[in-house]
Amino acid sequence: MMAAPRYRQDVGDSRARAIAKVKIAAKQLGLDDATYRAMLSRITGQDSAAKCTEAQLGRVLDEMKAKGWKASKPAARSERSASSTRHAAKQAVSPLALKARAMWISLHQLGEVRDPSEAALEAFARRQLGVDRLQWAVPSQGAALIEALKAMAERAGWSQDTTGLAPDERLPVLKARLAELIAQREAGR
Repeated sequence: MMAAPRYRQDVGDSRARAIAKVKIAAKQLGLDDATYRAMLSRITGQDSAAKCTEAQLGRVLDEMKAKGWKASKPAARSERSASSTRHAAKQAVSPLALKARAMWISLHQLGEVRDPSEAALEAFARRQLGVDRLQWAVPSQGAALIEALKAMAERAGWSQDTTGLAPDERLPVLKARLAELIAQREAGR
């Protein structure tokens, strides 16, 4: 009886590493299973990375890099444990995202938001906007998120009305209103 032919080790290892990279990239980009499989199908015609050739996997990785994923070298063992608790995805840094983050934290200080973390803001944005990552939101979606946060602030008693104020007066007035409301709530306890 003849033994089954073996794959060349270096080719199989290379493909296995490419599949692993695709899986890691999908996780770090926060792609859910349906989005991930739709992307695979669009790029390769396959619904699973295991069915893809190395060339197809390379095209998938190129697409993921275009979406913001950056391949990294494996960290040294001592660095791995320290970095494992860090949030792997990049924070959105657009002006709207920065404003959303500031409002999210302010709402936490008011006691309206239980979890002030970036992950909680991302989850809120995902529910409000239907986009997997805040950094992928287009400006109109970011504006909608700000409006949702303003509505939460208004319900909490933090007036967001800046009608009649000069642009350079708006932020100090909003901060003063927030501080006053927090102080009132502290005094009422």
